[in-house]
Amino acid sequence: MTLPHTSRPTSLAPATPDWWLMTKKFVAKGTSVASFAPSQGFLCRRFVKGIDFDTAKCIVELGAGTGPVTQTLLKRAKPHTRVVVVELDPDFCKRLRQRFPNADIVEGDAAKLEQLLADRGIKKVDHVLSGLPLPSFPAAVRDAVIASSATVLTEDGTFRQLTNMPWVYKPLYKRYFREVRFGFVPLNVPPAGVYVCRGYKG
Repeated sequence: MTLPHTSRPTSLAPATPDWWLMTKKFVAKGTSVASFAPSQGFLCRRFVKGIDFDTAKCIVELGAGTGPVTQTLLKRAKPHTRVVVVELDPDFCKRLRQRFPNADIVEGDAAKLEQLLADRGIKKVDHVLSGLPLPSFPAAVRDAVIASSATVLTEDGTFRQLTNMPWVYKPLYKRYFREVRFGFVPLNVPPAGVYVCRGYKG
C-alpha cells in the first residue's frame, strides 16, 4: 500500500533544535554527516529545480538528516508521486518520523537502495536526491551507493547530490556519469551547490 506523500509537522516540539542535533552529529561522525547545519530554503529549492512533479512517479531521498529537503519534496509532490526517504542514523529517523508521521521513512543503508525499494514493490524511480557526504565515504561504499541508485533510475532519471564544496567534486561525479551539471547556491550557510547527474557509466 502506498503511503500518503504529504505530511505536516506534529505539534510536539523536538527535544533539541535541528541545528544543534546536526552539529552534534557532524562533530561525532563528520564523515557520514554532510554538514554542521541543516540545508536552507535556497538550497532545498535548487535541489528540486527541474523535477517535473506532474509526471514523477517516485522520488527517493538519501541521507535526509532533520528533513529540510524532505519537507520541500513532500510539499511539492503530487498525490500520484511516491516519496521514499532513506536515513541510516536512528536519531535522525526519529526526528523525521516525528515531523512527517505519514511519510515513508526507511531506516536503512543507501548502498542497499535497490533491495530497500524492492521490499516496497518499487522497481524504478525518477530521481534520487542524495544529501550524503559521498566524497568522504570509502571508495567501495561510494561506488555501491551510486551503483545502487543508478540501477533503480529510469532512463531519463537524475541522480542529484548536495555539496558544501562548490565545484570541487565535479571530476569525481564525471567518473560515474556522462552528464554532470552544477548549480551554485551562495546564499546557503555554508555556501553550497547541487550536482545533477545523468547517464551512469556503469
